Amino acid sequence: MEGPEFYKKMGGLICPEGEDNNKERVRNLAEFKALMPKMRVMARSRPEDKYLLVTGLRNMNQVVAVTGDGTNDAPALVKADVGFGMGLTGTDVCKAAADIIIQDDSFTSVVKAAQWGRNIYDNIKRFLQFQLTVNVNALIFTVVGAILLKESPLQAIQLLWVNMIMDSLASLALATELPKPDLLDRPPQ
Repeated sequence: MEGPEFYKKMGGLICPEGEDNNKERVRNLAEFKALMPKMRVMARSRPEDKYLLVTGLRNMNQVVAVTGDGTNDAPALVKADVGFGMGLTGTDVCKAAADIIIQDDSFTSVVKAAQWGRNIYDNIKRFLQFQLTVNVNALIFTVVGAILLKESPLQAIQLLWVNMIMDSLASLALATELPKPDLLDRPPQ
């Protein structure tokens, strides 16, 4: 379906009187919902179609990422959850509206960025889980030992030493894990 046909078929946008752009709705939302399962990528589209698509997907509570390089793409970039602006060919308006600027204008960079971002999130989650496990166990050991022995089984300097060794080795081990291809199979956080 060509760009102008898409916009006309969806009936454009409606915005309640006196409301801002976050309250915009696709005029023919039932038709939009019926068409969406068939769509995966919308390429070479007009800025109005891109904005309509972002608005419709946001109305359906979907996570939306948009790429753009021109001044006319700025409204869609702002409205999307994540706007990717092109660093080499993008206009200054587009770069200002984007959340992330792709320096080399390569879409493989978007995939790599998403993969590395999810990997960092997972590494931080693993590290925090490890730290909570170690520190809660150390706390329980110290409290129970102090109650039973009437003094702490570990001195403060010993606790600091254990914590320092555990933190440094664990952070090195958990922070250097490389991303796996299956990270992109799950939905965003």
